[in-house]
Amino acid sequence: MCGVDQLRVGLVGGGPWARNVHGPGLAAHPSTEITAVWTRRPEVADELAAEFGGRACDRLDDLLDDVDVVAFAVPPQVQGELAVRAAAAGRHMICEKPLAGSVEDARAVVSAVQRAGVHSSMVLTLRHSPAVREWLAGMPSAPAGPDTVASARWLSGALLGGPYSASSWRMEHGALLDLSPHVIDLLEAAVGPVASIDWAHHDEPDLWRYGLVHEGGAHSTVTMSMRLPIDPTETEFAVFGPGASHRLAGRTADASTCYAALLDELVAAVAGTGPAPALGVERGLRLQELIEQVRAAAG
Repeated sequence: MCGVDQLRVGLVGGGPWARNVHGPGLAAHPSTEITAVWTRRPEVADELAAEFGGRACDRLDDLLDDVDVVAFAVPPQVQGELAVRAAAAGRHMICEKPLAGSVEDARAVVSAVQRAGVHSSMVLTLRHSPAVREWLAGMPSAPAGPDTVASARWLSGALLGGPYSASSWRMEHGALLDLSPHVIDLLEAAVGPVASIDWAHHDEPDLWRYGLVHEGGAHSTVTMSMRLPIDPTETEFAVFGPGASHRLAGRTADASTCYAALLDELVAAVAGTGPAPALGVERGLRLQELIEQVRAAAG
């Protein structure tokens, strides 16, 4: 691992996800340490550095000089720009979903990462859950055929109150941008790549419903909202195929467990003891392209 025992990580962003997931996860992992923190507000960077370690930086460039990896916990329109700068500096990165503020900006991130030859991981927490991995392992080989149907349901009141209701990009785009990356990613893993968007509808309150056609002929349907008075959140993924049904319902793992597994994978890749992360920025771009197709289909 570049001759050191721990990867030096720079934390960028100071919102709830930085405080509750990135910061604690990076500080707890045996092979990572936070050495620098940068946020738009210097007082927030000071708080995070005091809690999780490292020094608060006045400029992003100062952070990039001190780290091997950048962990982003910022809005997508900010992440797209900063990730390009991090890649150009030769830094590996942990990126939130969605990858950028637009498909064009997401493509720019992928190009920068590929030019630099650095590793990247998208924070698609579901895919790092032991319960989800076990569920996927029980599936027939994808892509599934036309005799298979799948469904995803994710209903919550997260935007009616709580820490994430203050997020401007979530309030503007709702479940489409916040939940669809997880949902589409898991459906593709279960029944195969999406070939086309069959139909899509958007109604208030933040109710998204859409249908996907997968390459092998399987169909899937999605229903989701973040503005329904539901507590706790209701989630269910299901696949129905020849002679079998596969259901995954409820909370599968806490974010800290999933984040630790993500770090295990990234650390091994950077150390050269494991393959490149399977869910890098290329995956983020793919999901963002499909989400924009859903938006277009909904009119």
